[in-house]
Order: sequence, then structure tokens, then C-alpha cells
Amino acid sequence: MLELFKAIGLGLVVLLPLANPLTTVALFLGLASDMNYAERNRQSLQASIYVFFIMSVAFYAGNAVMNTFGISIPGLRMAGGLIVAFIGFRMLFPQQQAGDTVEAAHKLDELSEHRVVNIAFVPLAMPSTAGPGTIAMIISAASTIRSSTQFPHWVLTVAPVLTFLLVSIILWISLRSSGAIMRLVGKGGIEAISRLMGFLLVCMGVQFIINGVSEVITTWPAH
Repeated sequence: MLELFKAIGLGLVVLLPLANPLTTVALFLGLASDMNYAERNRQSLQASIYVFFIMSVAFYAGNAVMNTFGISIPGLRMAGGLIVAFIGFRMLFPQQQAGDTVEAAHKLDELSEHRVVNIAFVPLAMPSTAGPGTIAMIISAASTIRSSTQFPHWVLTVAPVLTFLLVSIILWISLRSSGAIMRLVGKGGIEAISRLMGFLLVCMGVQFIINGVSEVITTWPAH
């Protein structure tokens, strides 16, 4: 069980800076301001379920998609590293607020027309939480841990699902508590946490690129 907890903890450390629930909270507050309590709770639950399924599909079917299009693991790691680093730079040096994305703008237009809209999948689940960087990380991790000997096989089978479930639960709790979180940390606090996570993402992205380049160099003689 200790090995399982270690694997889940490692997964959360890797995924949470990418998923960044606090940024999703800020986006949710901007889009759901006119919704009643029951509708906000429904959207929170749906977004969390969508995030779980997006991550699970990326983990279990991502490699099949890569093989279909002839994408190599080093190529994925370098591309994923660039995406993660780019997201990190945008979080470190934001040029727009969380509610100023194209997806959020479309939802705001629909809300202004007083139509019943669903913001759970777009933009809360994707691209805010399970965006390109998160998906690239999951696919890369899936190809790596299946050949890993660091953990027992049963841990590698159970840990990913539990990790995705915990990320979804954390997102659900954050969205349900969005008003309290905003009052507690304030807008400045969310921006500070977002920039700290952005720095971590830049470091992770650079490391992905280094790992991809190293793998290309070590496998080059074989080709």
C-alpha cells in the first residue's frame, strides 16, 4: 500500500500544477456569476466527471493514437515539453485574465443572451483543466510507466485511475468552494499561486525537452 500511496502522490505532484484548479476556479467565478446555487453545483460536478474521462482516455488510448499517426515517444516528450513550458510562461507573464480566452468569450456571449449553457466541458474541463499540456503529460507518462520497474505491476494498474479520480475530486471541491476560496485568498492570492505553478511548469517543460533530446541521442546509433 505504501508503494501505491507513493505512486499516487507522484502523480498528483505532476498533474496538479498542470491542471491548476485555482485558475479554473477564477474562470468558473467569471462565467457562473449569474447561475443559481443548484446550477453551479451541477456544472461543478459535470466538469469534474469530464476531467476524469478526458485523463483516462488520454492515458489508455493516447499511445494508440500516437502509433496511428507515427508519433515517437521522444517527439511527444519534446512537443509536450514545449506546450507545458509555453503554458508556464503564460502563467508567469499573463497577458489576459482567465475569463478572456476565446472559449470563455463564447460562453459569455451565450450567457448574455440568457440562454441555458453548459460550461462544464468547454472551457472548464477543456482547455482550462485537462488542456494540451495535461494530455501530453499523461500520454508521455503512460508510455514511460508501463516499462518502469520502480513500482509493482498492480500499483501501475491502479494508481493512474485513482490519481485521475483524486484530481477530479480536488477540482470538484475547489469549484464547489469557489466563492469561499476567492474570499480567502483574494484575486492577488490566486494570481500569486498561478505564477508559482507557472514557474514549476516551465521547469517541467524544459526537463521534458531535455529527456526527449537525450533519448534521441542515445537511440540514434541504433537507427
